[in-house]
Amino acid sequence: MSTADITSQILAIRHFNRFYTRHFGLLQKRLLDSPYSLVEARVLYDLANHAPLTAKEIAIDLMLDAGYLSRILKRFETEGLLTRERCTEDGRSQQLGLTPKGMGEAQRMADLANAEVQEMIQHLGDDARNMVIKSMQTVEATLKGYTPQKGTAVIRSHRPGDIGWVISAHGKMYAEEYGFNEKFEALVARIATDFINDYDPTVEHCWIAELDGKNVGSIFLVREDDKVARLRLLLLLPQARGLGLGAKLVDECIRFARQAGYETVDLWTNAALKAAGHIYQSAGFKLVSEDTHSDFGPPQVGQNWRLKL
Repeated sequence: MSTADITSQILAIRHFNRFYTRHFGLLQKRLLDSPYSLVEARVLYDLANHAPLTAKEIAIDLMLDAGYLSRILKRFETEGLLTRERCTEDGRSQQLGLTPKGMGEAQRMADLANAEVQEMIQHLGDDARNMVIKSMQTVEATLKGYTPQKGTAVIRSHRPGDIGWVISAHGKMYAEEYGFNEKFEALVARIATDFINDYDPTVEHCWIAELDGKNVGSIFLVREDDKVARLRLLLLLPQARGLGLGAKLVDECIRFARQAGYETVDLWTNAALKAAGHIYQSAGFKLVSEDTHSDFGPPQVGQNWRLKL
């Protein structure tokens, strides 16, 4: 990575940090109107949610100077918010907690913060709120050095609106990842239109993969004749890869083909789609033939695969 790229990334992070600081400064304002400073509010939160704690544990968690923390704890004790008990394992340490009055103050501070956040996000729809939360979780997880857990994935039958999504998603993803032109999207549109117009649910089907309620993948099984079906339009967006969803989509397609009485499932793909080829091979498909073409712009090697059921 070039120095210019790194500099650009640094500036982007600093820009976001300034935005975040200004935006969430509104949240802090209400806390500043309370009798407690932001640091004192954080100490109250720790004691309310993680007690018993030692002063050392609080100082490490909140990165506070020991003397500064001592003064905060002394104030809490004077106001009747803090309890101290001798640690049974180490007589030199004290376990800290909150009195009922202290718990009441901590709850009041939490209510203030919750009300401010509610006011901040109430104009957003559910999708926008979920996107903000997911983005925050991703930032936190990445900076901590681990990969966030994947969400809930399901495979379901298609419903109104899905076929249009399939066309759009194919056109966008294949243009970005393989440089395919608009002729590929036109091909997908024709396949999808034929499926809608000729759909026979007893021998044909479309499945949609969802991740956290969002469409992320598709696959179709369409009739060629009484004995042969064709697998078409297998798609998996980048954010859904690595979960085994591609293989599950193909498995659903094969299971349905067997139940419908087909003897063979054929498919056409391109050699550049290596992950898809691996899925087909693992499912038992055999490569039958290859041919070169430039139907969608960049030169490709088309492949015909076949599965005997």
